[in-house]
Amino acid sequence: MGIPNINVSMANGNNPTETVAALRILILFTVLSLAPAILIMMTSFTRIVVVLSFLRQALATQNMPPNQVIIGLSLFLTFFVMAPVWQDINTNSLGPYMAEKIDQGTAISRAEAPLRVFMFKQTREKDLSLFLEMSRVQKPKTRKDVPTWVLIPAFMVSELKTAFQIGFMLYLPFLIIDMVVASVLMAMGMMMLPPVVISLPFKLLLFVLVDGWELVIGSLVRSFG
Repeated sequence: MGIPNINVSMANGNNPTETVAALRILILFTVLSLAPAILIMMTSFTRIVVVLSFLRQALATQNMPPNQVIIGLSLFLTFFVMAPVWQDINTNSLGPYMAEKIDQGTAISRAEAPLRVFMFKQTREKDLSLFLEMSRVQKPKTRKDVPTWVLIPAFMVSELKTAFQIGFMLYLPFLIIDMVVASVLMAMGMMMLPPVVISLPFKLLLFVLVDGWELVIGSLVRSFG
């Protein structure tokens, strides 16, 4: 099996049709380069990675777990949460399109539908109303009338709000430990000893005893239910 040869060259177009085709290819390459970021923002990745980052800061473990571990875990949890959506897209959109049973426009509309259902389920009405008002589009009568370009930023803002709320709840028990340790050190007159040095082992002990990873990951995944 030979390796295909791909040549990319630039020359003066002889007619407008060639120019339009070249512009379409350029736009396609641009979209493909941004596709991973676009797809990530339309999934559960934002909430998961922000919550895990808050957890690391609450534990005060500096760079443990490392960024690569947090991002990798967030990606695999995203695949787990979004699995039903991907299966729907593969069954009703990608599969028929690859089999040449539907055209490109139909495939895109079918792939968009389950993503919109997921985003609507996680988007607050207040955030959606805010972006509808700022977009100055006609007030939609149903969810089908809401443009996708309005739904996506509303979904992202809602995800950030939810992630910050979960992060606040994660901080509380560790904040109490920090306050108790700081009070004890002050009562003992050990002003120069950083409370974080003493509180870190107690935070880790508490996190292990309550099986923190199971609680955090389980709560994160169930929050998308």
